[in-house]
Amino acid sequence: MSTPEGPRRVRVTSPRTSAARRPIMPTGTREIDEQTRLGQVYMQSLIQSQLRLTLAVIGSVVLVLGSIPMLFWLVPPTRTLSVLGLPLPWVILGILVYPVVYVAARIYVRNAERIETEFTEFVGRQ
Repeated sequence: MSTPEGPRRVRVTSPRTSAARRPIMPTGTREIDEQTRLGQVYMQSLIQSQLRLTLAVIGSVVLVLGSIPMLFWLVPPTRTLSVLGLPLPWVILGILVYPVVYVAARIYVRNAERIETEFTEFVGRQ
């Protein structure tokens, strides 16, 4: 008994299977993940940028808020001046301090996000 043979199977492959593969270039994220020296440099750069921003914002806030006692000391009439029936020191310390802190926080967050976005784009390109 002979069995009829069906169509013969053919294996189809890409003509590029025998071509040399491109070497995989290490990316910045891979350098960071593998904790190589270059990855450490990337992370130190990010941390230093964030530290500079933090110190600049804190320094600005301390300078602005620290100048309030100097204002009262150097200009004595400000100690007794009233605004809308409230003493000026109360107005400054009880009301005007909060917008200064809020603006400083907004500036910090916006710039921190910008630094992180730039870092992510840079590391992704590497």
